[in-house]
Amino acid sequence: MCAHQPSCPRTESRVPHVVAAHPEQGWSLLCDGVIVFDDTGELLPDGRVVTPHRLPAENLAVAA
Repeated sequence: MCAHQPSCPRTESRVPHVVAAHPEQGWSLLCDGVIVFDDTGELLPDGRVVTPHRLPAENLAVAA
C-alpha cells in the first residue's frame, strides 16, 4: 500500500510519480508532495530545499 498522501494509484513501483507537470515553468509536483525543478533542484513538503545536482563543466559534452 502507498504511504503517500494522497494515495498513489496502485502500481508495482514505490517511486513517486508526477501528478502535475508544468514544463513551460520548469517544475513538476510529485505524489509525495515534492516539487522537482528542471535544473534538478527540489522543494520538499516541509520547506527544505535540495540544491541542483549539477555536473562540472568539464564533464559536459561539446557539440562539434
